[in-house]
Amino acid sequence: MPVNSPDAKTSARAVHRRELLKLTGAGVAALSAVSIFNHLEVKAQNMSNEWDKVFPLSDKIDHEKITFKNRYGITLSGDLYLPKDRVRGRLPALTVGGPFGAVKEQSSGLYAQTMAERGFVTLAFDPSYTGESGGEPRNVASPDINTEDFSAAVDYLGLHASVDRERIGVIGICGWGGMALSAVAADKRVKAVVASTMYDMTRVMSKGYNDSVTLEQRTQALEQMSRQRWADAENGAPAYQPPFNELKGGEAQFLVDYHDYYMTPRGYHARAVNSGNSWTQTTPLSFMNMPILTYIAEISPRPVLFIHGEKAHSRYFSETAFAAAAEPKELVIIPGANHTDLYDKLDVIPFDKLTSFFNQHLAA
Repeated sequence: MPVNSPDAKTSARAVHRRELLKLTGAGVAALSAVSIFNHLEVKAQNMSNEWDKVFPLSDKIDHEKITFKNRYGITLSGDLYLPKDRVRGRLPALTVGGPFGAVKEQSSGLYAQTMAERGFVTLAFDPSYTGESGGEPRNVASPDINTEDFSAAVDYLGLHASVDRERIGVIGICGWGGMALSAVAADKRVKAVVASTMYDMTRVMSKGYNDSVTLEQRTQALEQMSRQRWADAENGAPAYQPPFNELKGGEAQFLVDYHDYYMTPRGYHARAVNSGNSWTQTTPLSFMNMPILTYIAEISPRPVLFIHGEKAHSRYFSETAFAAAAEPKELVIIPGANHTDLYDKLDVIPFDKLTSFFNQHLAA
């Protein structure tokens, strides 16, 4: 983990930040950023009507901005994509989420639009507390609520006139790959699931990259975040994490890869936590105490497909999750690909494989 121990002159505040970075992985895709969304519109009904995606609008689909509520009453914002040449009747559908700290205008929207071109009704959504979705405070995550967000999207799709509710699948990208697996293990309405370039956020936040965090380090980080709660309560608002994607030279390659996507025209979006914003300092608390893949084997007998890049630093997440899952399951390793290649590179993401997988398992 690319975090140095603080020297004797480091302030207590810096110690807190460095130890938190050590715990959360000092570069988790999702934990990049700089400033708080002080003036962000937080209600989904204030959605932008302009096409502000990081990818072009396809002429093969119809697009609609929609809202729906999750089980906790939070209003979520989504982009609904339908095949333009669809015939009358009900179609198979997919809900798409991720990466962790991204918005629907980025990778999940690209996946959703591409799969809509291939005949599916698709829904990409902003998770609770982020993007155009509701929830206060801003830029906080929850392994429970964000898993629920997937099932809320299934609620919406199952009520849509163009959707066959018995043929719904899920795609989770990066940290939302783990959330997707968690959701599908419990939500028996979902017939098939894909986890692409997956992170298990509960594992990386509690154990660090490659499970390198010691019990002492974990205990210290929990002590610091527990006391941060008093500071937040006293201030009446949460404190936010320091920036993660400011490159100063010498960073690990995966940090450079994240910066190349989130902080450049390739994938930058002002509403994304990862594009120059930040999570609350106490966001890791619930993740550190709630392993989301405990019941992954209960996805069976429904199929799960893992997709990961050969060169991805995160590849071990998919490999260990694949080992824990029950049949039917499949792990596809993309030669030469890194973690973020599977965010947006149309010549790398195996859309033909995704299409054949869902055509098979969401068949009428």
